[in-house]
Amino acid sequence: MRHIRPSRRRLLLPLLVGATGFALAACGTSGAAEPSSASPHGVVTFAEQVGAAPNYIFPFTASQYFTVDNTSQFQFLMYRPLYFFGVAGRPVINAELSLAALPVYSNNDTTVTITLKHYMWSDGEPVTSRDVIFWMNLLKANKANWAAYVPGAFPDNVASYSAPNASTVVFHLTGKVNPTWFTYNELSQITPLPIAWDRTSLSQPAPSPSAANLPDTTTSGAKAVYTFLNSQATNANAWASSPIWSVVDGPWKLKSSSTTGRMVFVPNPSYTGPVKPSLSEFVELPFTSDTAEFNTLRAGNGAITYGYVPSTALSQLGVVRSIGYRIEPWVEFGFNYFVENFNNPTYGPLFKQTYFRQAFQHLVDQPQWISTFLKGYGVPSYSPVPLAPANPYADAASRHNLYPYSISAAKSLLTSHGWTMVNGVMTCERPGTAATDCGAGIAKGFTLTLSLQYASGTTSITQEMDALQSAAASAGIKINLSQAPFNTVFANAAPCSGSSCTWQIENWGAGWEYSPDDYPTGGELYTTGAGSNVEGWNDPTTNRLIAATHTSSNPQAALDAYQNYMARVLPVVYQPLADYQVSAIANDLHGVSQNAFLNLTPEAWRLG
Repeated sequence: MRHIRPSRRRLLLPLLVGATGFALAACGTSGAAEPSSASPHGVVTFAEQVGAAPNYIFPFTASQYFTVDNTSQFQFLMYRPLYFFGVAGRPVINAELSLAALPVYSNNDTTVTITLKHYMWSDGEPVTSRDVIFWMNLLKANKANWAAYVPGAFPDNVASYSAPNASTVVFHLTGKVNPTWFTYNELSQITPLPIAWDRTSLSQPAPSPSAANLPDTTTSGAKAVYTFLNSQATNANAWASSPIWSVVDGPWKLKSSSTTGRMVFVPNPSYTGPVKPSLSEFVELPFTSDTAEFNTLRAGNGAITYGYVPSTALSQLGVVRSIGYRIEPWVEFGFNYFVENFNNPTYGPLFKQTYFRQAFQHLVDQPQWISTFLKGYGVPSYSPVPLAPANPYADAASRHNLYPYSISAAKSLLTSHGWTMVNGVMTCERPGTAATDCGAGIAKGFTLTLSLQYASGTTSITQEMDALQSAAASAGIKINLSQAPFNTVFANAAPCSGSSCTWQIENWGAGWEYSPDDYPTGGELYTTGAGSNVEGWNDPTTNRLIAATHTSSNPQAALDAYQNYMARVLPVVYQPLADYQVSAIANDLHGVSQNAFLNLTPEAWRLG
């Protein structure tokens, strides 16, 4: 039943759910260090994840570049989102570090009013409502290129938007929304963009914010601006010197950048946010393997200030502590999975069979993988709703394994649906669409011989995939494994169709962490046509359940119905979520708070 209050304006106040009393829309201080009045000093080096160097700078990111390494740990340092998330390891909104005050909802939750705080661009211009309108104009014209786009959601659910003055933005929506969802998953997507970027070539001078008829104000112009900015976004060697990317409103700007992945940041002297950098430089370092990273860390010469201990070296935590590091596991708000390509013309019909996905899931021994390969530093994934860090979202279904490890159960599901073991490989002997047949589109003689590509360089991922390959072989499924760097695997798992849609199973090893959609309803992951629905999941029931989480007057009940269904039907293959990393942080580095959404805030760090 709708709770109608058409005449009352209200802030997005804490919404308590369940017995935990957890605040969905809680806000608070960042727990960061106080701004320093001294001159910045000291250099901190941060170890990037294996093979995952930043490779895209424009904060309007397409699915093939939609990684933590490009957004939370790179773009956010320079270009701040409208709303910042994560407070001291909790998955909540951070009011202090957001560019705007908490939104005000009115007219039965169909009107949203946003008031910007005082921030400045490094070119001397203030961050204004016009910069938000610039983002919205690009999004409306180029939504198919935005990885967080969900058909029917943002910006489709915005009837109109306006900037009545320099500090105010008003959204009129097409219908009533769940305010927590709209703030956490829709307004969270907005990154104000400087008008200096509102052009279609480098030969054009940077326009003035007061100029009329700028390109973004028309659909064709907004498309041309996007095309230009996107063309500039992948040349890492040119980022630091670019007249585009050097205009920032965040606490940091690039001093140097490289396609190798080494990124050097220096403080942005124009930054007007609440916590200003006390470091003179912040450096992100690339690595091709976790062994290479750990060897550099263990050398003890200070080459890495903030790194990590891979799972294969966790027995050496005492050694790491003895050379001047403290150990802090970093737990992210996410879940882990790998994807099957439902649009593959040959294997898609197989992946679309629920019984096959159930059989395959029975081959993933999550408790054993966590214990053996992750050394206990991880949690299982049984649905898209995270189990950690502590939150009120996961219900009983998300905490229970519906498909526990069982080779016999996997074999039984296959043989009861028309498959027979032939020379060690299950072969379809009973084609057809009856309940005990192989299923639509699967021909007689089709064999369960699959190709799975996974991210190289991380030992625990290799161990997990080797274990899966062995278990699958016992069940009559032959898996041909291959490796590639993280960025390659992630890019290969792209939405596709037709005869060229040939990838089968891709595992980038890191699953999903919930940003910029920070409330775990899964819209951008599983809605038909969503930007990050790379596997091509297309299911009317899923669409209906997700839509209910966006508008329901009982948000937790809607979220429970969604996660219960997704735990059962397996749109992806769930696997354990390792702690993002077991961090090794130099003892003289202070002010570090490991964000649940994996955002980096080195402006709060200090040496000494």
